[in-house]
Amino acid sequence: MKKPPWAAAAAMVAKIKNKIGGLGIAAISYIAVDYLRHVAPLWHDQLQPCLWGLLALAVVTRVPFYKHWSSEFRSAIPFIASMLFLLSTLLFEALSVRSVTAVLGLDWHRDTPPLPDTGQWLLLALNEKLPPWIVGILRARIIGLHHYLMLFMMLAFSVAFNSVKAPGLGLGARYMFTMAIGRFLRAITFASTILPSLRPWCASSRFSVPSHPHPWAQKYYIPYASDASAIRQLIQRDIAYADQAWEYPGDYRPDWGSMSFLIDFLRPTASEGSSWYHLLKKAGGGCNDLIYSGHMLVAVLTAMAWTEAYGGWSSKLIWVLVVHSAQREIRERHHYSVDCVAAIYVGILLWKMTGFIWSSKDIDVASISSRRLVKLEKIQGQLIQAAKDSDMDKVRELLNEVEVESSSSDFGKGKRNRRGFSQWAMPVFAGITTIFSLTVVLLAFTWTSDG
Repeated sequence: MKKPPWAAAAAMVAKIKNKIGGLGIAAISYIAVDYLRHVAPLWHDQLQPCLWGLLALAVVTRVPFYKHWSSEFRSAIPFIASMLFLLSTLLFEALSVRSVTAVLGLDWHRDTPPLPDTGQWLLLALNEKLPPWIVGILRARIIGLHHYLMLFMMLAFSVAFNSVKAPGLGLGARYMFTMAIGRFLRAITFASTILPSLRPWCASSRFSVPSHPHPWAQKYYIPYASDASAIRQLIQRDIAYADQAWEYPGDYRPDWGSMSFLIDFLRPTASEGSSWYHLLKKAGGGCNDLIYSGHMLVAVLTAMAWTEAYGGWSSKLIWVLVVHSAQREIRERHHYSVDCVAAIYVGILLWKMTGFIWSSKDIDVASISSRRLVKLEKIQGQLIQAAKDSDMDKVRELLNEVEVESSSSDFGKGKRNRRGFSQWAMPVFAGITTIFSLTVVLLAFTWTSDG
């Protein structure tokens, strides 16, 4: 179907904006200023607060002129639901991280060698072949987890500047919903098969779990871990037949009331206190390999959101940074190569599957065009009179009403919406949304600043 002239004009304006790349310049400025913490800490301490203050001020000053609060209001419930879904999956992931670390005990983590990884071999070989300055760039900590989160938040806030299609809460809902699905799939994946860490010392330095394996592992894993004949008999019998070769001490079992079922999964020690929630907070990123990479999932989803919503040269640069992050994860032995590769294609596929929540494309151009025509017919008399009176301000005001109302998916329900809300309801919603969003930005920056 051929697009109407106004749609082509709007697309051309958007393309010009993206070519100029104001949002891209702001994003790269943020990354560059934050990188100063490694090369010029004094400059970083002075410039970063100024940059954040400038960005926050720019958003706040645009709030009174934002025209899509009705669309944001309709997206509020999906946004909150997606946020709660994400928080629940993060809780499940934290439980799984602690469980897969604790079940085999610290001795297993310390004594089990890492798996062979051809990606690591390739990077070590490139260190010998490439010029030192290129290797230095590859090793540089240019971008981390909190940068990708901040880049997405900048993208979502840019709806206030008409750089990205409204509603911003819809874009945020899609991002969090996709992230939640990815995190849930990740947790059930790494909990299914426990892989040894690339850093054998990590578990001992970060976790206070018992050194010996859990009784489940004592019965179903330890007797068959290295004895080929025992493994052969296990396959033939299909039952755990072997007796334990030695006795292990019992596990500490605090009184957690209704949450006591978590003791077998978390394996607390007396030195860690009596709170199960405290143990989950300490789970962090875990120590044994967690396939696939959670850091890379965040990076890929940010790049996908940026590419669809904004595009331009900045989205290509973000994909370059994603590749840089992947090789750093492998180089610094935070993840195996398979973790990063899997995170990339999983993130891409999941983002493609969740377009029903928010999309940068106009799904029904004809419907929007018809709504414009209906609105134009309603104000035709006023428009003609304003033109006769040479009242250009009135003409602009009427045309702006056409643009705003016809872009709303609830056209035809405007009167009902106006009756349902008082005049102060939408400004209050706008204020709450702005304060809440800026608070989320601050908390995300604080909680993820250490990577």
